[in-house]
Amino acid sequence: MEDIRARAAAKALLLNSQHISPRATTFNRLFAAIYAGTLLGLFYYHMASLLNSTSLGSFLVSVSLFISDVVLAFMWATSQAFRMNPLLRREFLENLNELLKKESDFPALDVFICTADPYKEPPMNVVNTALSVMAYDYPTCKVSVYVSDDGGSAMTLFAFMEAARFAAKWLPFCRKNEVIERNPDAFFTSYHHWTSETEEMKRMYEKMKIRVENICEKGKILYSSTSSHCYSGTVGQALPNLIYVSRQKSLTSNHHFKAGALNTLLRVSATMTNAPIILTLDCDMYSNDPQTPSRALCYILDPKLGNNLGYVQFPQKFRGVSKNDIYAGELKHLFIINSAGLDGLLGPNYVGTGCFFVRRIFFGGPSSLESPELSKLSPNYVVERPIQSQEVLDLAHLVAGCDYENNTKWGSKLGFKYGSLVEDYFTGYCLQCEGWRSVLCNPNRAAFYGDVPISLHVVLNQIKRWSIGLLEVAFSKYSPITFGVRSMGLLMGFAYAHYAFWPIWSIPVTVYAFLPQLALINGTHIFPEVWDAWFVVYILLFLGAYGEDLVEFLLAGGTFGKWWNDQRMWSIRAVSSLLFGSMEFILKCLGINSSLSFNVTSKAIDEEQSKRYKQELFEFGVLSPMFVPIATAATVNLVSFIYGVIEIWRWGGAWKHVFAQMLVAGFGVVNCWPVYVAMALRNDGGKLPPKLTFLSISLTLLLCSFAAL
Repeated sequence: MEDIRARAAAKALLLNSQHISPRATTFNRLFAAIYAGTLLGLFYYHMASLLNSTSLGSFLVSVSLFISDVVLAFMWATSQAFRMNPLLRREFLENLNELLKKESDFPALDVFICTADPYKEPPMNVVNTALSVMAYDYPTCKVSVYVSDDGGSAMTLFAFMEAARFAAKWLPFCRKNEVIERNPDAFFTSYHHWTSETEEMKRMYEKMKIRVENICEKGKILYSSTSSHCYSGTVGQALPNLIYVSRQKSLTSNHHFKAGALNTLLRVSATMTNAPIILTLDCDMYSNDPQTPSRALCYILDPKLGNNLGYVQFPQKFRGVSKNDIYAGELKHLFIINSAGLDGLLGPNYVGTGCFFVRRIFFGGPSSLESPELSKLSPNYVVERPIQSQEVLDLAHLVAGCDYENNTKWGSKLGFKYGSLVEDYFTGYCLQCEGWRSVLCNPNRAAFYGDVPISLHVVLNQIKRWSIGLLEVAFSKYSPITFGVRSMGLLMGFAYAHYAFWPIWSIPVTVYAFLPQLALINGTHIFPEVWDAWFVVYILLFLGAYGEDLVEFLLAGGTFGKWWNDQRMWSIRAVSSLLFGSMEFILKCLGINSSLSFNVTSKAIDEEQSKRYKQELFEFGVLSPMFVPIATAATVNLVSFIYGVIEIWRWGGAWKHVFAQMLVAGFGVVNCWPVYVAMALRNDGGKLPPKLTFLSISLTLLLCSFAAL
């Protein structure tokens, strides 16, 4: 790749451009200064309230509000790192084509796909992902697709043997007809200009799909695989390499499932192809643009970006999202808004999929010397023997073994990093602390599409796992507040800290979901009166935070409806998954609960759930303890709002004292409308189970009774 960079420099070819909006940057910095000044005023008010407390109860209320606002201020301050220098990029593929005229000019590409459970991750989904990247507009002899199957499912292996045969027809068909949608399922769903050739291709695909799904329905096949093995599917000049790796499960590998699988593929691929560029993909995140590798090369081969560019991250985007994205599954802030802000610093964080790495990144910092102990796993090792030779296969089997990493630096100094349930976040963080930088590539056509979760329970479980993993980093020796700031500077350290401390959102949201409402029932006024100047401070802070968030969301291509659900899910996550994740982390630290593990998010589709999701009905149809605080908060807000209305009707002039608390309760009621519907107005499989409704109402009565004393 060094020779190609030198040629690009000699020809003065512009492979990409970048744009920073001076107006947006100036506005963000000015707004941050004004908002920070308003926050200082708020804390002055809090200190005065604490000093003027006349009873233990009022003191405890003031302390609770003060702590909540400190957390809110900390999270706001760390989020400003994303807004200081947002960057937009553009690639020039025509100049890349001028640079890479021969197949030999293209660097080889290894694609890593991980799967673990054929029931939660249907094999046909994984097959479609693999076929979509095998069909890239890229020299076929330079592409190798590696699939890690954790534990080794005979059903998944069978599916890929079928896929290898289908690929021999599918790939030439795509190139001949200049197909853009190279995921067969997506293509046949959206294509409307049918020809006899297309009809024949669809019949072949449907037959393959039926064979695979029949095997999955039976749950068994004539052969099985339970230890670490590597199988080559399709090898040769006409088609890319397809390598299936059955990764042996062990008692120690569950905690770092994905990073462990990726490290296994990293070593196996080193013995077989050792491509200098690696693409990591979730098993359901298929390619939506055959030119995606070329877009990544526009940065990787750019001499101006230097040798410290470690990876090119594409944002996660999802198909099948409901009209207003009721579960905020697009996560626009994480994947697009914040990533663009990080791109103006040292680059976006690694989000676990859709990322092109330079292989060298996994073997030390940009200036570190290569360890001699790596030998045939070195990124500079040249594979000279055929991929199916016995020597290569024997070495691949050896490095894929579950005990190979014992007493080595894999997972700490080498490869993807262990030590957190959010291994992707931790890996990207450690790599950038070592001195590597990254870029965000966000083309107009989505590079990858995945499946969005359509069940609230699945969403909350996923977020709970993330919150536990993030806290593991936040309170470790690698905490972004200390280690990160020293290694990357203040802004990057703050940005990673914003993610690491994400679960502490549960503190202020939980307090504001219950305390003002219960104080209203108690007759305690905890906010300034309407005509008080300090009331304006609260209003400015509220409108400023929500207004800034709305503007950013709309500029990122969102709609008001989606933004509303995004902020609604923020509060729902805070009082459920983030709260439960924080509690589990605390229990783990106390040694009470040590059973934390990686749980695979289900990608299987339930037809009834899918129908309700399209109708934008929240899915509460399981007995999850995380639904209890959601339903309880909804009920408390409704009761307190009704109580406040009655009090204002009875006493008239009382409204100016309770107006702020009524606003908080009313805002909660509007946000909780789907919860009320699930509790009382629905009779389908997604309604809140009666046991949880009864429990939440009982807890509400108990809390309100205490408040009324």
